[in-house]
Amino acid sequence: MSIKLENVSKTYLHKGNRIEALKPVDLTIQSGEIFGLIGFSGAGKSTLLRMMNLLEFPTTGSVAVGDVVLTDLDKKSLRIKRQKIGMIFQQFNLIESKTVYENIEFVLKAGKFDKKQMKSRINELLELVGLSDKHDQRPGNLSGGQKQRVGIARALANDPEVLLCDEATSALDPETTKNILKLLKDINKKLGITIVLITHEMEVIKDAADRVGVMSAGEIVEINDVYSIFSHPKHTVTQGFVQDIYDFIVPKHIQESDAHRLVTLKFLNDNAEENHLNQLYREFKLDISILNGRIEYIKDEPLGIIMLSVSGEETEINRMLTYIDDIAGVERADIYG
Repeated sequence: MSIKLENVSKTYLHKGNRIEALKPVDLTIQSGEIFGLIGFSGAGKSTLLRMMNLLEFPTTGSVAVGDVVLTDLDKKSLRIKRQKIGMIFQQFNLIESKTVYENIEFVLKAGKFDKKQMKSRINELLELVGLSDKHDQRPGNLSGGQKQRVGIARALANDPEVLLCDEATSALDPETTKNILKLLKDINKKLGITIVLITHEMEVIKDAADRVGVMSAGEIVEINDVYSIFSHPKHTVTQGFVQDIYDFIVPKHIQESDAHRLVTLKFLNDNAEENHLNQLYREFKLDISILNGRIEYIKDEPLGIIMLSVSGEETEINRMLTYIDDIAGVERADIYG
């Protein structure tokens, strides 16, 4: 199910002062995609996410999920529509006094789910999130990852069309985060459900998202597919988020000059796994040394970065740089800092 925000903004009044938490935003999230929103604390990403189910009502603009304009609904109709918009939270929000089974049952009862089918539905959800053996456990006996799996099962209970994830992995360790993201990707694939996740961690975006919006100071400053965000970040905020890929330590004794250059190359897609360096060694009368390098995999597509120290005649160095500029899928990279 698609999500469409048109001219959506949010302004608060605090002690007589107007605080613009979200500047006017236009955003369309396609049906069935995993869309990431990344930004630092205070960027406005949580406010924007909560607009998508009107937990926060916009000061201006409209919000539509599929063909239904949420901002036009009365309270009763909105409450019914929200049952098709699942939400999972950073702190899990489970009822500590209830078992895993009862936590999911509580949501189904609130949605007036058929009592005769409730048991089979809960068992189906527990199997989906890999917790069939935790049926009678209480949240206090579960790990953080298991608690979040219960949260996901509960969010899926009423067969939603959209799943909103509010920093869903921020309280988890890196390995558990990977497992939860894998589960979300599996759910997206099996159920075709649209997933929106917000985070301040680029690893989450790299592992899970199809497209990403980068937020800063209450606005979306850049939107693109996740590979393009990593390989060609345009806004300075985006460049800061992907900095670790381009962040190389240059040996202190190396100084640039006309006859000695530091050259950072970016290898895109399949070119990241090809050995272009041997060709450079053969073609040019230069002293070429590798200072640093890495390959990242983004949506299973490789992105290679390598830093070279190149010494020799200036004309030969420039000839090599011209040669590099003509290789498809190879670019000289900017170092963001």
